[in-house]
Amino acid sequence: MADDKGQDRLLDHNYDGIQEYDNPLPKWWVYLFWATIVFAVLYWFNVPGFGIGKGRIADYVADSSAAAIRFASIVPVAGPTPEELAKDAGDASILAAGKALFAQQCAACHRADGGGLVGPNLTDDYWLHGGTLPEIRNTIQHGVLAKGMPEWGKVLTPQQITSAAVYVHSIHGTNPPNPKAPEGVLLKP
Repeated sequence: MADDKGQDRLLDHNYDGIQEYDNPLPKWWVYLFWATIVFAVLYWFNVPGFGIGKGRIADYVADSSAAAIRFASIVPVAGPTPEELAKDAGDASILAAGKALFAQQCAACHRADGGGLVGPNLTDDYWLHGGTLPEIRNTIQHGVLAKGMPEWGKVLTPQQITSAAVYVHSIHGTNPPNPKAPEGVLLKP
């Protein structure tokens, strides 16, 4: 606090020979500090008309309602039917695309011949997650993260997933040399 002559005043206490001046904060800083507290209180209570709009909570509710209406018509794309998958299984071009995709993406875990390496053997009658075409396609699309199988639906197109499933189904029963031991449940076609 300044005295009458404009000089800063020393405080009365002394600590280890050090004395402090009583320097008050500038008035503009004090006013700004109190203004932020008033703004915070108004913001907390969501005072309508303070600023633009009806208030932050009303804006959030309106935006959420608009988004729900806008995205209500979006329906997730379902996979092909079992009949469509069976039809695709007979198409040589889909099998060739599936074989190329399998060699590129799947052979690291299942070997190029499907006999199993880190992943299970895909040529025997034992299946961990189902051996029908729709079940194979579902496993490829959604993956099995607990077993290390990635969710390929985030990386591949639906047609690529279908071609890979058709190829995996086609190599069933091929008996590659030195296959991995059976895993899963025995399923006879």
